[in-house]
Amino acid sequence: MAPKQRKICLMGFRAVGKSTITIQFVENHCPETYNPTIEGTYQKIIKHRGQDFSTEIIDTAGQDEFSILQKQYSIGIHGYILVYSVTSKASLDVVKVLNDKILNSLGTEKIPRVLVGNKSDLENERVISKEEGQSLANQWECAFVECSGKNNDNVEEIFKQILNEVDKNQQPDTPQKESCILM
Repeated sequence: MAPKQRKICLMGFRAVGKSTITIQFVENHCPETYNPTIEGTYQKIIKHRGQDFSTEIIDTAGQDEFSILQKQYSIGIHGYILVYSVTSKASLDVVKVLNDKILNSLGTEKIPRVLVGNKSDLENERVISKEEGQSLANQWECAFVECSGKNNDNVEEIFKQILNEVDKNQQPDTPQKESCILM
């Protein structure tokens, strides 16, 4: 059976670790130096729940609250990974704005997404609690993962969760029986 195609977009504020997460997942190593990303696209076959998925992972340039959502980040995307740093309140604020921009662009209230709190290895610099991240994910009705891209903690879990979220979205709930009463 041919692999299912999945196009996944990572978005977030500058320097939250989107590229580190992507490269760690695709190439199994942490980049030595930080070079601001313009945009990168990566491919990887992921085996998940007995099915192969051919993924195209778009690692976007860092956004801020004033960034315009580019069309290529809303057309043909199956799911979004929204990344903030647990050491930066501003990065969480930007993720909230990005989420709203994506929803407005797609004209929907629900999309497959995973909220990711990166840099969990920097515990002594933490300003956003795990509970705060989980609470936001609950509010958005999406998956939540805290990770350390640098240490490869929970990185694979992010991609498993986005595949789960896309699958949930593509298998809508079974319709309720509707009854009609004529008077």
